[in-house]
Amino acid sequence: MGLGYELLGVERSRGGASQLLRLYIDHADGITVEDCERVSRQVSDLLDAEQLVSGEYTLEVSSPGLDRPLFTLEQHRRFIGEEVALRLRALVGGRRRVTGRLLAVNDESLLVDVEGESLDIPYREVERSRLVPDWAAEMNRQRQPAAD
Repeated sequence: MGLGYELLGVERSRGGASQLLRLYIDHADGITVEDCERVSRQVSDLLDAEQLVSGEYTLEVSSPGLDRPLFTLEQHRRFIGEEVALRLRALVGGRRRVTGRLLAVNDESLLVDVEGESLDIPYREVERSRLVPDWAAEMNRQRQPAAD
């Protein structure tokens, strides 16, 4: 992305006659509201000038947040050992929704520990994937005084 941000992924959904385009961006220094506004203006101008979206649309630019969506295998690799929530296109191991610890990632699948059972999930079956925040750890981290 030309402004120095990493584009993590895009979600697109339709609501009646209009559509929602949600872009997730990240940066080593974090993302501020001003960053989102800057990217939104540039992307909106580009979409309009190049007529890349037909019809009405709403553009949202967002930081990934603690429950960040994961769009690629490489993003999944960065979070091995973390808790993930997956929505699948088809049943895998009798489930369409899976929540568990991400154990491994290869070029074709994710290995997830679901309540002590290792589930090998073909990546092509993953419709959506998000991190599941450890809210207790996050609250403890926010309570800790900053180190000098």
